[in-house]
Amino acid sequence: MPGFRLSLGFTIFYLTLIVLIPLSAVFLKTFTLSWEGFWSAVTSARVMASYKLTFGASLLGAFINVIFGGIVAWVLVRYEFPGKRIIDALVDLPFALPTAVAGITLTALYSANGWFGRFLEGTLGFKVAFTPVGVVVALTFIGLPFVVRTVQPVLEDAERELEEAAASLGANALQTFTRVVFPTILPSLMTGFALAFARATGEYGSVIFIAGNMPMVSEITPLFIITKLEQYDYAGATAIAVVMLVVSFIMLLTINLLQAWARGKSGK
Repeated sequence: MPGFRLSLGFTIFYLTLIVLIPLSAVFLKTFTLSWEGFWSAVTSARVMASYKLTFGASLLGAFINVIFGGIVAWVLVRYEFPGKRIIDALVDLPFALPTAVAGITLTALYSANGWFGRFLEGTLGFKVAFTPVGVVVALTFIGLPFVVRTVQPVLEDAERELEEAAASLGANALQTFTRVVFPTILPSLMTGFALAFARATGEYGSVIFIAGNMPMVSEITPLFIITKLEQYDYAGATAIAVVMLVVSFIMLLTINLLQAWARGKSGK
């Protein structure tokens, strides 16, 4: 490829400038702490509770999006109906909507006097706003487009002839989906899950309003990092950020390895 060395050099320089240097600064600031100080900063009861909520809600939101985002992608690709273009455009709304606006809107909808919250809390006794459930709702909202937009092009490029061949050999609709369609879209579902999870772990704006930010109950880790920064505890904030970065990297690496395995298996 002409210009390969120049392109590769520019790519490495750009990634170093935009990604590696900021991440290195986070680690270098953390190294100013002693091991005891680092361990105390990242394992306090309040921080551990925020880890549990952040990663747990992110995983749950990503799983929900894999299921329902896959259904949305399937409907948009396989069916024609009035208003399809509008629904297709609405999928990208979480991308364009400012996260703070999304958080305020979700809080207004699910609070005790909101459209949905009035029924859920008043009739069913199920509280959403200012609870961990509200965090899951917010993270599901911002992660939906990642799954839909990764699965949709794979479904569009899928060979319909394979499904027709399976049907002609006597496979029913469920067998055709589980043995022909699902293996094809599994790597893209994993990619969408990884992207939704990664986006959710660092989400701040859409969560702080609906979460209520109660320590040990509905306080997310990004908010705790902001609290540390406001207290001028920069080393403590970066220490918590390093833990989130390492855990997220390990989980994303695992998902990518599973994705590569799924692609290799489907290729065989």
